[in-house]
Amino acid sequence: MRKELRIKKNQDFQAVFQKGRSFANRQFVVYSLEKEGQDAFRIGLSVSKKLGNAVTRNRIKRYIRQSIFELKDQLKQGYDYVIIARKPAAEMDMSEVKKSLTHVLKVGKVLEKDK
Repeated sequence: MRKELRIKKNQDFQAVFQKGRSFANRQFVVYSLEKEGQDAFRIGLSVSKKLGNAVTRNRIKRYIRQSIFELKDQLKQGYDYVIIARKPAAEMDMSEVKKSLTHVLKVGKVLEKDK
């Protein structure tokens, strides 16, 4: 994922947490915040140390990034998204992560219908 599509700064994360809206399922919590004057979406990932060692956490982040990359044409533009992985995400494979993320994004109405 390109660098300009990532949320890195703590203040950006905090703004999404405080002003954005959240939706969740068992595996993920997603916060979204509409940003004026921003033409693309940005993604921030949060995977706690409670989910496992560094290898496990990095694998989860890789799966989430790949899923978002595959769904990028359907995601609403001009938003900041923060995705938080929950405990069950540690045991999921790539297809399950994509299916779960698709579900939670549809719940939050930020995933547009098939283009």
